[in-house]
Amino acid sequence: MSQIVDVDLRQIVVANSTFGPNEIRQIAAAISADYNNFRLLRDSVGELEQQEGRTPAASARLGVCQYLLGKYTDAVQTLTNADGGALTHFYLGKAQLALENYAEALVAYESAERAGYHRDEVILSQAEAKRYMSDAQTALQLLDSLSGAVEQTAEYLYQRSATVSAMGGNSTEVVALLERAVESDGSHAGALFGLALENDRHGNDEYARQLYERAAAQFPSHVGTLLNLGLLYEDLEHFERSKQCYQRILDVFPAHSRARLFCKDADASSDMYYDEEARRRQDRLAQILSVPVTDFELSVRSRNCLQTMGVMTLGDLTETTEQDLLSSKNFGETSLVEIRDMLTSKGLELGQFASGWKEEEPAYDTATMSDDEKALLDRPISDLNLSVRARKCMVRLGLSTIGELLRRTGDDLLECKNFGVTSLIEVREKLTEANLKLRGD
Repeated sequence: MSQIVDVDLRQIVVANSTFGPNEIRQIAAAISADYNNFRLLRDSVGELEQQEGRTPAASARLGVCQYLLGKYTDAVQTLTNADGGALTHFYLGKAQLALENYAEALVAYESAERAGYHRDEVILSQAEAKRYMSDAQTALQLLDSLSGAVEQTAEYLYQRSATVSAMGGNSTEVVALLERAVESDGSHAGALFGLALENDRHGNDEYARQLYERAAAQFPSHVGTLLNLGLLYEDLEHFERSKQCYQRILDVFPAHSRARLFCKDADASSDMYYDEEARRRQDRLAQILSVPVTDFELSVRSRNCLQTMGVMTLGDLTETTEQDLLSSKNFGETSLVEIRDMLTSKGLELGQFASGWKEEEPAYDTATMSDDEKALLDRPISDLNLSVRARKCMVRLGLSTIGELLRRTGDDLLECKNFGVTSLIEVREKLTEANLKLRGD
């Protein structure tokens, strides 16, 4: 069956036959079914590019396929010199949109409609271009101009959700529109990505991952889908899967800097030696250190002294020296022996981790801050609009406010799993925008 799909795909691209929306859907379906067909598409397009004396119709087919490969600049050049038909103008608009040439995209869409392309699809694409031009109001007016069956399509519901979101609308309405879009077409890559992103932002990682996986199975896939799914795979330590996500981006955009850096990070993580036994020992130790001292039969004097010093767990005792205890009022040699025996029974020693404790440096000097800057300290870190990777590292570190973040150094952040130099640069840039900086910067 796979071989039949491969043969058909090459024939669609290279053969001098009918080419339209149906054939484009067949190409997308073949690659969605088996991503190896992407390479077949790329090879077939390369073969068509080498053909001499291409007809205008063949150039239209080539330009559309170049767009599907992400070769947007080539697609614009090819389609500009193609047959001038409705399909040519429509995909010329899509290629211009991908290059962020929004005004040119609108011109191409208008030409597509005049040449007979489906009006509803043209208006949906025009609304998308207007939204990207930060003219969400006009985008909404265009969507409101549509009526009938199109209002129940996944593309319409997706574009409306994105427009409502761009206008700062209610997130509940945005999610409801996305859910209706996915219900209408469970393979709509944009709607699946939008719904996955909303769940990702609200910490619904498992459901978000499922939606990202469904979106990634479609072609073309959003870059954001593959980046975010790769990060979620890294969290699950599925490094090979995460690398596959980043490599798919690099297949289309070889110079994509974030995908390249993330791919290197995932590759390095997958090569790290993982000592399972050491991890189990570490977990057991952490469990013992968290045991409250009240679980043991101590004298009233020892118990009162520990409570006065704020020593609540065995872990606290391992960070406390004999001198610290003896300096406490009413704590004598008898109590010291009692504490030693208690720790020995658990394989611990008094003060064994005391050398690792150090007084925290001042996080920041509020005296030099303006009132607006001081007000930022209690704001949630989410206000910094960090990337998914950086945001998840903040959660792992237990940081919820900007003030808590400022107490950390760059080295502190780099110790967090999956937090690399790229994420550190991002955090520093976001803080700089607010005239703030990490401790030690």
